[in-house]
Amino acid sequence: MLDVPHEVVEHVSWLIYARRGELNTRWRRLGCFRQALLALVHLRKNETLAQIGAGFGVSTATAGRYVNETVDVLAEHAPSLLDALQGHDPNEFLILDGTLIPTDRVNADEPYYSMKHRRHGMNVQVLARPDGTPLWFSRALPGRTHDLTSARAHGVIQTCLSRQILVLADRAYRGAGATVRTPYYGRDLPEKYAQFNKDHARLRAPGERAFARLKQWLIFRKARCSTNRVGRTVAAVHAIEIAWHSR
Repeated sequence: MLDVPHEVVEHVSWLIYARRGELNTRWRRLGCFRQALLALVHLRKNETLAQIGAGFGVSTATAGRYVNETVDVLAEHAPSLLDALQGHDPNEFLILDGTLIPTDRVNADEPYYSMKHRRHGMNVQVLARPDGTPLWFSRALPGRTHDLTSARAHGVIQTCLSRQILVLADRAYRGAGATVRTPYYGRDLPEKYAQFNKDHARLRAPGERAFARLKQWLIFRKARCSTNRVGRTVAAVHAIEIAWHSR
């Protein structure tokens, strides 16, 4: 069973229908709705391409093409950083955090090995509202990339600074800039600093929900796809989540 609303499957199928119209595709083994269903099963349940191909009566190669096409169509509808911040209330803070999307890599793939998480993967950043609703997910960088380095590379720090947006982040983002607030570091902190850290942690905690929602899609428990496609897959799932929760 696929725990995705029928309306979401229909939404994805209409996007596929529009893409097929652009390509002037006359015939496919699966219709738009079944292609959408196939891709969503893969993303939601992380079944292999061979498994979903067998389940939908197509070859493994065809299943892979359908998944990649659907992911690309959806990724185009995910908001950019500037789009996500359009109309943002300057009096509302945002939460910045990073996570590792585990990938199926070998030991020789050193750039993808995160010493923090002790596993191979891809670094992804998120900006979320105070209630944990994700506004924007970054493209994926190799797992050993530091969170602050990743946030700077994506332009998050400079964009929030120029717009004077207050951002709450963990200690990994120390030194990020004037608008990024991180906890005080050290032992036996003065009472006012210790209280600041408690309040900071309480306000930042809902940001974990953004990644919790993302990782309900089991494809992110251990991605088997190329590392070059992890970022587009994150963007595709974000677009699905936006459609799902805006119904």
